[in-house]
Amino acid sequence: MGRLKVLSARISNMIAAGEVVQRPASVVKELMENAVDAGATQVDVVITDAGRTLVQVIDNGSGMSPSDAVLCFERHATSKIASAADLENILTYGFRGEALASIAAVAQVTLRTRRPGDETATQVTISGDEAVKTSSVSAPVGSNFAVRNIFYNTPARRKFLKSDNVEFKHIVEEFTRVAIPRPEIGFTLSHNGREVFVLRKAQSLKFRIQDVIGRNAVGEVVDVTADTSIVKISGFAGRPESARKALGNQFFFVGGRYFRSPYLHKAVMKAYEEFLSDGLTPSYFIFLQVDPHSVDVNIHPTKTEIKFEDDNVIFQVLYAAVREALGRGSFGASLDFDTDGAVEFPSRGRAFDEYKGSAFTPSVEFDPGFDPFKPEPAETQLPQPSTSYERGGLSGRKPDFGRLFDSAQAASDLMIVQGRFIVTRSESGLMIIHIRRAWERILYERALRAVSEGEHVTQTALFPVQVAVGVEQRLLFDENAALLSSLGFDIRPAGEDAVAVEGVPEGYSCEPGKVEQMIGDLLLILSDFGTGLEAVMQQKTASKFAMLGSVNAQVPDSPQAARQLLDTLFACENSEFTSNGRRIVSVMGADEIEKRF
Repeated sequence: MGRLKVLSARISNMIAAGEVVQRPASVVKELMENAVDAGATQVDVVITDAGRTLVQVIDNGSGMSPSDAVLCFERHATSKIASAADLENILTYGFRGEALASIAAVAQVTLRTRRPGDETATQVTISGDEAVKTSSVSAPVGSNFAVRNIFYNTPARRKFLKSDNVEFKHIVEEFTRVAIPRPEIGFTLSHNGREVFVLRKAQSLKFRIQDVIGRNAVGEVVDVTADTSIVKISGFAGRPESARKALGNQFFFVGGRYFRSPYLHKAVMKAYEEFLSDGLTPSYFIFLQVDPHSVDVNIHPTKTEIKFEDDNVIFQVLYAAVREALGRGSFGASLDFDTDGAVEFPSRGRAFDEYKGSAFTPSVEFDPGFDPFKPEPAETQLPQPSTSYERGGLSGRKPDFGRLFDSAQAASDLMIVQGRFIVTRSESGLMIIHIRRAWERILYERALRAVSEGEHVTQTALFPVQVAVGVEQRLLFDENAALLSSLGFDIRPAGEDAVAVEGVPEGYSCEPGKVEQMIGDLLLILSDFGTGLEAVMQQKTASKFAMLGSVNAQVPDSPQAARQLLDTLFACENSEFTSNGRRIVSVMGADEIEKRF
């Protein structure tokens, strides 16, 4: 007898589920797309315990007949393909007929559905390999899918689900990807009884993007348009000054379907060349229309990756369209939505307030009578740095600087240059201290003590600063609340999509404009956490937060403040270099100064 055997339908469905249903968010995606394909004008998503307990999607679409309600759970049951030729004319979301069979293989599913004109609805209950149960019930027109206890029969997969905050973040991602390109449809999302999104039908894509992402993300955009025989492009690209360090709010859609494309992302980034600093990424919302025959959406089980027949041409058209839009925008006043005559409705859960901070310009302090070559009184002589330090080398031990200054007179010999450097005398010439790097070293050692020993100091803001971050990012703060608290941050939830900064670690700035920038950088750090040896992770964490704090740290506003900063620096375990090896202090000898004249 041969060794090969045909798998049972139950095992086949469970294997297929591994491709289609990776986590609760996969269920949300498939059911929302089915609702859109059914012609729904209202789609409501109800989540309990980040989808572990319940994922429910209710729509007012066309509904199904009693026979179709049962058949839809069979693998490869679809109304969209009758022949191979139909694969080239797919204009809707799902079409392979695997999603519902895969979901039913790993969860307990109840469907209630009714067509217009039917007197009663059909209820179908299916769970794993159990027999399908049907009955007649009362229900409105449309479909109501309730998916309970996902992976109940595959405990190994359920065990590998992440925390509720992480899983719900993925659900929000899938929800927004379906909701954004469909402004003509109303969507809601609730989690554990709390409304997260209430999206009414929007007048345009701009309004829908604003409702989902927030005005702070799309308030400064330029329109992107292009119309060729190969592709029609529309959408919006963020102005360079609104670019951020972290990836986020980058969306491609084709025919209303979200997709990922590193290749087309390069086309957008290429258009921003010369306009962005390294490491910054703009927001963009790009909508493509192509001939359905020229695109293959079936190369990935979740259909988030697609293949274009003319991808090189689309690359060039997209690059030119974004480049032309940026040039046309001229980076002047921000473009805003045309809201004349529009009625404003609350479109989110609670608290969606935009905050804009004021710019901060550091002051320059200097002593006009300062003479770097004037001999110092004996009682205020600065300690001579070690030989290896003056040569610019790393001696392997902390130089014995001690306290550099012992009187107010010594502090007056300090000069602050352009808010970036502190300059003072040394026996051999001038000592120059990089202010930001000095703060980076100080904050690194403080953060290291905080994460390893729980030692931190929080400075409370006089007035809490509220920052809109979006639902997904708010969840990131929730996930890392303990870490942030241990470092001295006092950041509280403010509704579903905002946070309130009530305190920051000592050395960080509480100024509103800087707090908003700090929150953006925090999101970048928190989204980039990894795993590894505890000591190594503590050092990496401390280094990241030190760099964050140093960017917004207070510039000394007087010689006395500069003196205090240097006293704190030279009390560090290592005052020569930052945690990533960049020099903090440099001594310029008299001979080197002489060569410049």
